Amino acid sequence: MILPVYVYGSPVLRKVTKDIDEDYEELSVLIENMFETMNQSDGVGLAAPQIGKSIRLFIVDASPLAEDDPELENFKKVFINAHIILEEGEKWEFNEGCLSIPGIREEVKRKPVIRIQYYDKNFEFHNEKYDGIKARIIQHEHDHLNGILFTDKVAPIRKRFLKNKLAAITKGKVEVAYKIKFPK
Repeated sequence: MILPVYVYGSPVLRKVTKDIDEDYEELSVLIENMFETMNQSDGVGLAAPQIGKSIRLFIVDASPLAEDDPELENFKKVFINAHIILEEGEKWEFNEGCLSIPGIREEVKRKPVIRIQYYDKNFEFHNEKYDGIKARIIQHEHDHLNGILFTDKVAPIRKRFLKNKLAAITKGKVEVAYKIKFPK
């Protein structure tokens, strides 16, 4: 089932999420719905807060980017109770966007290498290292679990330029090709 994506201004996007256990109600259905929602929205990642759930869960599927980066061909994962425990290297800029902030893309600096601990969809524990675009996608989605949006990381002068666009999103003045839920 395709779920609505909560957009900028929705309080759930600013909450720090909570860990869940393997008995979380209908977890496999939720994960399936998240993949369906992300794919229909042309995203490469989706975090639970973006669908209104304040839990430590996000998914990624970077295969749409594989044409430019063949390493991303089978990079499709579920991250439950994820915690980045290391970020290293010199920060590099990359143009990011977000399903919860439609119509806005900005340069964001992030470190190129991360180590993350998480559980997969079968609740098996992983402690893995990622770099490059994989690390960036994970960092972006992981930020959602801590109430952080990519626009929080842009240069201060750019934030001022974005103020009116972000306000318009909050007021529902944006058009997208996927289901969205505006703040009340």
